[in-house]
Amino acid sequence: MSSLTDSSLFQLTVTRFKLFLREPEALFWVFVFPILLAVGLGIAFRNRPADVLDVGATTTQLAQALGADKGLRTTVTDEVQGAHDLATGRILLLAIARDSGVVYKYDDTNPDARSARLLADRAIQKAAGQKDALTSSNDLIHETGARYIDFVVPGLLGMNLMGSAIWGLGFSIVEARQKKLLKRYVASPMPRWQYLMSFLLSRLLLLTIEVLFFLGFAKLVFGVPFRGSLLELGALCVLTSLSFSTLGLLIASRAKTMEAASGLMNLAMLPMWILSGVFFSATRFPALLQPLVRALPLTAAIDALRGNMLQGMNIAQMTAPVMVLIAWLLVCFGVSLKIFRWR
Repeated sequence: MSSLTDSSLFQLTVTRFKLFLREPEALFWVFVFPILLAVGLGIAFRNRPADVLDVGATTTQLAQALGADKGLRTTVTDEVQGAHDLATGRILLLAIARDSGVVYKYDDTNPDARSARLLADRAIQKAAGQKDALTSSNDLIHETGARYIDFVVPGLLGMNLMGSAIWGLGFSIVEARQKKLLKRYVASPMPRWQYLMSFLLSRLLLLTIEVLFFLGFAKLVFGVPFRGSLLELGALCVLTSLSFSTLGLLIASRAKTMEAASGLMNLAMLPMWILSGVFFSATRFPALLQPLVRALPLTAAIDALRGNMLQGMNIAQMTAPVMVLIAWLLVCFGVSLKIFRWR
């Protein structure tokens, strides 16, 4: 009886793993790039005091009223110059004195401008003698899990799992086909499924290192919470990686050149980079697009990862995204087996 180490599946899996480790570029994109991206986004969107908003006023009296609010930085200007400053982004709002009261000129599609309008009106009304009907106070919190870095880390993890799986597997197969290496396997007794399965198994070996390295960094440096089961989080990462691996296999099943493979991979991943909510919520897209957005594997992966890490949900509570990932896994692998070509 032959041992496990003598089987073609074992040897192919080990070979895939060794070939990956010999590529410094691949190691950078899988391990270093997501860390750099997380650091950059964590610094750019770190918790900090509220911004001071620049506004303009057409009279000294209005400027004094606006200057009483610490959230506003006010300059006195005439209406023509103020309109020019608005157009060039130097100020967010212009308060214009009229006989009937005050007119606020601003761009209501700019969130900062809307905030400036609220602050400006509050300051002017207070200066005019308006009193609050009720006494109010602030109870400020800075809870982990509600920060942008907490939101974006599961998205970066899903994006990294997608990229490393699709690019790693797809390019390896197409490169072997382009170099005529796959022809050598045709004459061997090795079945097609073992060759394709070796890529999936090699991904699992790398997955443990990849996920632990990235999430460990996010926890130690940014304090990103893990509110769900770590075992279920690992299972979600495995399912995500396998789903994207089979998508990579499908893309590489017929492609004969690296250029063709690269184009197909970008075509597959570009919609997910945009629509799947890596850097902002996927719910921002119109309702008409939501069925398409929810059917994408990256959307399902990110929803499941955020549900586990940030909301403490278990897999039973995330049936929809888990089933989407399983469907992509089974369909893509089945089609890959059907259409795969050695040449």
